Amino acid sequence: MALTRERALELLEQHLQNPNMIKHCLASEAVLGALADRLGGDRDQWPLAGLLHDLDVEKTDADLSIHGTETVRILEEEGLDEESLEAILLHNEKAAGRPRSTPFQHALAAGETITGLITATALVYPDRKLASVKVKSITKRMKEKAFAASVDRDIIRECEILGIPLPEFAELALRSMQEISDQLGL
Repeated sequence: MALTRERALELLEQHLQNPNMIKHCLASEAVLGALADRLGGDRDQWPLAGLLHDLDVEKTDADLSIHGTETVRILEEEGLDEESLEAILLHNEKAAGRPRSTPFQHALAAGETITGLITATALVYPDRKLASVKVKSITKRMKEKAFAASVDRDIIRECEILGIPLPEFAELALRSMQEISDQLGL
């Protein structure tokens, strides 16, 4: 039996206490859905991986030497497919010990990473709303290393490996997050 979105949401509630982490996972799900549509990926598989990729972030205290490994263990027990498990593990190459190599793996890493930059951009606007964010603002913030300093710009640029120029990627991600702005509180 395939892992359902309903079960995935239960797992998020079980493993994540920080509401902002849950919102990050919801944003990642939305972006991965849009990327699946754009790149011909699996419309059920990709968003689910986006939703579940950070399941162990609190348990591992975001320790990059192990973050993702516990998520994979949990999701193996839930019967998640091998390709999704690999993409989830490889969204953090440090724990995986090897580089990303498939479009799905690059999409998950770039897609989940850009959500942090977009959220940070929205939060500097007076209304703190995604509706106010412009693609040009996101691409400008990409160049400002001190802004959202923890967001790895090189991972976001993996969109280019997928054949998606940065401005187009930023637009795709922003639009997908705007569609669920009520769930994100932005």
